[in-house]
Amino acid sequence: MLREQELKTFVDGATHYFEVAAQQPAVLGSPYLVSGVPPTHDYTGVISISGKREGVVYFTAPRAMLTVVLMKLQQNDFSHENMCEVVSEVANAICGHARRGFGHDCQISAPTVFHGESADVSVIPGKHSFVIPINWRSHSAKLVVALK
Repeated sequence: MLREQELKTFVDGATHYFEVAAQQPAVLGSPYLVSGVPPTHDYTGVISISGKREGVVYFTAPRAMLTVVLMKLQQNDFSHENMCEVVSEVANAICGHARRGFGHDCQISAPTVFHGESADVSVIPGKHSFVIPINWRSHSAKLVVALK
């Protein structure tokens, strides 16, 4: 089971991304534990983690939220490819921040992106995942941490 401080590294990474890159702080809800695979939104960026902890972390968000993030990044191309790129960037930034907290033996993969609300993110090990709600502007997303 993840320790509170380990989970906090992901919370801090999400907070940092929205404050700096998206130029407006997000409100993160209290992490909660779920069994099985939590539902996903329109786009999901999944990163595998290995080292002291093994598993996946993913950021999942609706298209409308990613559109606003792209606008904050001075992008005006809202194509499917750019949606995939931005959800991948957010997931990578959050995990990159957490990697610094986990130490040099923590390895993160390149993000894999799924499209669709029923994305098959069945690569989660074990039966439980922590879900961290992310509210930014009027949009809601999730950061899911499934590490053993």
